[in-house]
Amino acid sequence: MPKIVGIENGGPESATAFRQVRQPFARSPTGGIVVTTIAVVAALHFGSDVFLPLAIAMLITFALSPLVTRLRSFGLPMIAAVLATVTIAFAAIGMFGLVVAGQVGELAQELPTFQGNIVKKLETLQDTGPENGLVARLSRMVAEINAQIATVAPATGVGDIKSGPLAVEVVENRGPFETLRDIALPLIKPVATAGLVIVVVVFMLLERDELRDRFIRLVGANDINRTTQVIEDAGTRVGTYLLIQLLVNVIYAVPIGIGLMVIGVPNSVLWGMLTLVLRFVPYIGPILAAIFPLFLAFAVSPDWSMVLWTGALFLTVEMVSSNVIEPWLYGSRTGVSPLAIIISAIFWTWVWGPLGLVLSTPLTVCLVVVGRYIPQFEVFDVLFGDRPVLAAHSRLYQRLLVGDTVESTLRAEEMLEEDFIADYHRDVGIPALLLAQRDYERGALSQDQLTRFVDTAEHLLNELDQVVTEELGEAHGVKAAQPDGNEDIPDSDAKVDLAGAGRRLVVLGGRTRLDDLAAGMLAQAAASDGAQVTVLSHLDLTPSRFAEVTSLDASCVLLNFLDTAPSRASLLHIRRLKRAAPHMRVGLVLWQASVDLHDGAPVRRVSPGKLAEIMEIGADFYATSMEEALALSFQDDAPRPATEPTKKARRRSSRVEPVGTLATAAAR
Repeated sequence: MPKIVGIENGGPESATAFRQVRQPFARSPTGGIVVTTIAVVAALHFGSDVFLPLAIAMLITFALSPLVTRLRSFGLPMIAAVLATVTIAFAAIGMFGLVVAGQVGELAQELPTFQGNIVKKLETLQDTGPENGLVARLSRMVAEINAQIATVAPATGVGDIKSGPLAVEVVENRGPFETLRDIALPLIKPVATAGLVIVVVVFMLLERDELRDRFIRLVGANDINRTTQVIEDAGTRVGTYLLIQLLVNVIYAVPIGIGLMVIGVPNSVLWGMLTLVLRFVPYIGPILAAIFPLFLAFAVSPDWSMVLWTGALFLTVEMVSSNVIEPWLYGSRTGVSPLAIIISAIFWTWVWGPLGLVLSTPLTVCLVVVGRYIPQFEVFDVLFGDRPVLAAHSRLYQRLLVGDTVESTLRAEEMLEEDFIADYHRDVGIPALLLAQRDYERGALSQDQLTRFVDTAEHLLNELDQVVTEELGEAHGVKAAQPDGNEDIPDSDAKVDLAGAGRRLVVLGGRTRLDDLAAGMLAQAAASDGAQVTVLSHLDLTPSRFAEVTSLDASCVLLNFLDTAPSRASLLHIRRLKRAAPHMRVGLVLWQASVDLHDGAPVRRVSPGKLAEIMEIGADFYATSMEEALALSFQDDAPRPATEPTKKARRRSSRVEPVGTLATAAAR
């Protein structure tokens, strides 16, 4: 924070310093987003009488738009197509409501007849259970409630009128206007809301082209392409979700209604229709739909058979629907993660009550679509979307950083079911190492973190050795082992000519353990292409162990650097290798990312000056990618002769880089 001087005196210094302190907070985007979010949520909650009908109308408009478009294609005028669609839709909704209301009335009249079966079952459970168990306590509670009802309600003919206080009721003389008011007022609000929804839907369908143009002008007139994608994607996803969910619910509810009728549960039509509605509630909808029929079966049947059959019916239909019907009908996902659906259900229920619970998924789909295309609302796509928010290499880096060997290995094996290991290391492994190299260079990695990262990555590479073996087996025409335990069977038709067959390579890190990991990844890629590869550490470049490198029978040596600008001291290993083993080609791999690292920093490239320096020192070739490294190392070119430094270069090297310093740098 800037130092504040002279505030007590109120001079110009104080005003300047105050502005310096205040401006960062005033311009903070996070603070503005939080305030805006709180204001919007408060408006939605306290203005539910206005916003809830609009939300319902908007979603119904999304669902009915395809039907209007279809009728328009038959030549109907816009007004006729909209009125026909709205009439059919709301007539179906009205009929649904009338049937439900009639079924509820019948059930209310039959409920008192179920009391005897409930008490009988509880008494049976009490006799078979412990005296102080839960069922016994429930039975006693029911008995006490019945006794109290008999005491305070003698008019039913149960109990003695003198056994308790006499209930007194004050009856006022009410005229027909007061009676009509008490009956009509509770109905005004839902009827008015339904009428408002119908009117808004009609006008939204009639003016949908005009509304689209106004939305484009308001949100993204400067980027019509992106705004059009938002509208099309939101409309398609929400409309498809609502229609397919309705179809799934109908397919689910019809067997439930028929099955309950066959079992003998009263009002089976009501429970089938209630199941159709409750299935719109994510996750808990089927459970809520099953509770009422199960309780009624418990109350109606003198034994437990009806309860068991009802539970089996719901379980069977749910298993078929979840594993067969829904995967078949849902050709595309909603784009919302399962956890986000649960969180959105809780949020919208708090904002708008039970209707908010039903509308939670389509409303969240709209927010995710908007966040996917409009940067200002990207937070919704990140929090609620089902797409991975971290690239594969970023996720691998994060898992290796915390030492999570299990998840790192499992995700790698999952990707390698479709990709070759060379492609995996090119697109995931090497970019993850480049992220680590970047953090290491800027001091963001502690020594403990670096050690944990390297140890976990080495374990991952050891696990992936089996993948190299499998790829070689497939390339050589060997089928996988059979489940009955038979040995691998050769298949000559599946043989593939490998580019690295017969090549002997030595790969090693240039300066750090991170470079050693890059060498290990390159070695696995070359080995899967048929080459015989020896992997060494950067420590093998020290004078005491240098002979182990030059004594190997190999045609090519590959030095690996994650640093795109290695020091000249590190590059001088090329000349040492050329002098000690003139029969081997020496190549240098300066790794560059093949994908966007998504870390906010620009992709670093090797400078032309550094490439010229590499060739001047005597390297046979250099590469910056996996494809180049493999292709150049598999060539049959003769090695270049070792170059000798000029007199001026020797004097500068002897003055700046003595032998001891060079050896020390190599050891690092």
